[in-house]
Amino acid sequence: MSTQAAPGGTSRVAAPTRREQILKEAARLFAERGFHGVGVDEIGAAVGISGPGLYRHFPGKDAMLAELLVGISERLLEGGRARVAAAPEDPAALLAALVDGHIDFALDDRPLITLHDRELDRLRDADRRRVRQLQRQYVELWVTAVRDLHPATPESEARAAVHAVFGLLNSTPHLGSGLPGRGATEALLRRLAHGAFGALGD
Repeated sequence: MSTQAAPGGTSRVAAPTRREQILKEAARLFAERGFHGVGVDEIGAAVGISGPGLYRHFPGKDAMLAELLVGISERLLEGGRARVAAAPEDPAALLAALVDGHIDFALDDRPLITLHDRELDRLRDADRRRVRQLQRQYVELWVTAVRDLHPATPESEARAAVHAVFGLLNSTPHLGSGLPGRGATEALLRRLAHGAFGALGD
């Protein structure tokens, strides 16, 4: 989903494109029923087009899955790099921004977390390697931020802490309908993540 300039110089979120709508519904259906449990016709019906009409946008389900998993990995890395650029001299602010950005992902894109956990091995080798490469770069942004804030922490311990926090934040698909509301959930996840990183300084 993109932004467009509105009258008066403000920006507004553009309506999702048909391609974005297809990907969103594909992610939801794949996460709910599994990749092989969903047909092209069902994805098309969810966005109001015929199954054959969907092939004008994607050659098949495999292409949708690849774009979903590679795409979210690219967006996470791009967002992380932007946060690094915005806080070059303040490791505490940077780590806070990284945490907040990942919380947004964990709450807004829960189907993609489920897809990654269940379906990553279905990607072509090249796409799977691309996802792993992007993820490693994203992790290194966090490891650097953690060690800048806690310089006495060994690199291996900082990396373990980052992966532990990812596990915590990425648990949102397993919380079901028991979330206490967006704001309260954000605050809870933020406290837990910072508590985990804060323990490195003990």
